[in-house]
Amino acid sequence: MIDREKLTALRDAPVAPAAHVIDGARCQASGGGTMDVVSPLDGSVLTTMPRGTADDAAAAISAARKAFDDGRWSGLSPAARKAVLLKWADLVDAHALELAVLGVRNNGTEISMAFKAEPVSAAATIRYFAEAADKLYGEIAPAAPGTLGLVHREPAGVVGAIVPWNFPLMIGAWKLGPALAAGCTVVLKPAETASLTLLRIAELALDAGLPRGVLNVVTGEGATVGAAIAESMDVDVLVFTGSGPTGRRLLEASARSNFKRVYLELGGKSPNIVFADAPDLDEAAKVSAHGIFRNSGQVCVAGSRLLVERTIHDAFVAKLKSVAEAMVVGDPLDPATSAGAINSERQLAQNLRFVAEARAKGRTIVTGGHRVREDSGGFYMAPTIVAGVSPEDALAQEEVFGPVLAVIPFDTEEEAVAIANGTQFGLAAAVWTANLSRAHRMIRAVKAGVVHVNTYGGADITVPLGGVKQSGNGHDKSLHAFDKFFDLKTAWIKL
Repeated sequence: MIDREKLTALRDAPVAPAAHVIDGARCQASGGGTMDVVSPLDGSVLTTMPRGTADDAAAAISAARKAFDDGRWSGLSPAARKAVLLKWADLVDAHALELAVLGVRNNGTEISMAFKAEPVSAAATIRYFAEAADKLYGEIAPAAPGTLGLVHREPAGVVGAIVPWNFPLMIGAWKLGPALAAGCTVVLKPAETASLTLLRIAELALDAGLPRGVLNVVTGEGATVGAAIAESMDVDVLVFTGSGPTGRRLLEASARSNFKRVYLELGGKSPNIVFADAPDLDEAAKVSAHGIFRNSGQVCVAGSRLLVERTIHDAFVAKLKSVAEAMVVGDPLDPATSAGAINSERQLAQNLRFVAEARAKGRTIVTGGHRVREDSGGFYMAPTIVAGVSPEDALAQEEVFGPVLAVIPFDTEEEAVAIANGTQFGLAAAVWTANLSRAHRMIRAVKAGVVHVNTYGGADITVPLGGVKQSGNGHDKSLHAFDKFFDLKTAWIKL
């Protein structure tokens, strides 16, 4: 439960200028100056943070390299690492409301979602991977008599992690939890518009006893700090969540440098497919609306394409319209708000451009399509439903990353599959049907890393999240996340 009295006290509290966390200490940029942190709630300057330089990134990488090589973390027993990480998770939990409010002021997510999805989720994720640290074993190979084959798991080294602005703590923990539990050291680069909470949990990690240099956080622009991490010869693994164009640049940087392993989660254009035999169309409409409009659509797995069987199309869109129009777009720090702010003015402009292009093509704006709460000074947009969208439209092909839903009718199961698979993405999908055989056929046929059936979202830490096609490679969450952060070493012994 959110303590409303504490929430009120925190919402207007001054925010001190932020600082990098490098080698266990807070420090400012080496010559790069500072960047204003603009709150999407009202457009005001919340605080400042360092405009990191390549030298700052190099200092953080050097600290991580030294910390890894001297064994202060990688050389600890898994049980010892586990104890520190569990203490860190407890501290994140203890500061959950502080972190949630700071994050909302920084990136605009509604507090009702942010509290659970950010600090509470991050603490649970760190705890999950901490508990697994001393339960992963190597292997004994079935070698011929007189020979012993051993497969050792060893921490991969220095990890560069670049995370987005929509859920910085949740996604950050998906990277940090398994990397640190495996014994790696990390240089983390948060998004320019959502750095404050990750800096704060790095300080909490030090309070928990994480050795200096094991977790370093450098703020700044991707073209400077992110590029320096990607091109470093001392970073062994790079993990990233963000856009496809940036992912391509990171792969190119790997090729130019040391061929570091690069794991990418690059977003999606996820199809949410509703058949006429869905078990509860009212529930499907409610969940589908939340699957695109919570956090103002700024969710990588958002169900941004709604495919509806033609026989129920008009009735279902009407249900969806009612749910969307009942949602409260408002102050993200009000627990009654259903959808908060758009992260930045730039992102808001991009959202509106997609709607304008759809309108120019003659598509039907069922509801929304406009900016709201302009008098607040912040960046807000009404939940938007666009009907009559062609599968070839930009609105059906490109990731908007905003509260804009493209509705496309279909007639047959085969047509639904063709439309669902007809983009470059393959991150998530959903199928609503009471036909068990159809559900299994669709799970097989739809090209996506996650397929929901009669729900949308909610997959927890126990199952992997990853994409196919141009939605990326590798997996966050579940024990499979460790695969990115271990090297396998074979010992072949003659007895």
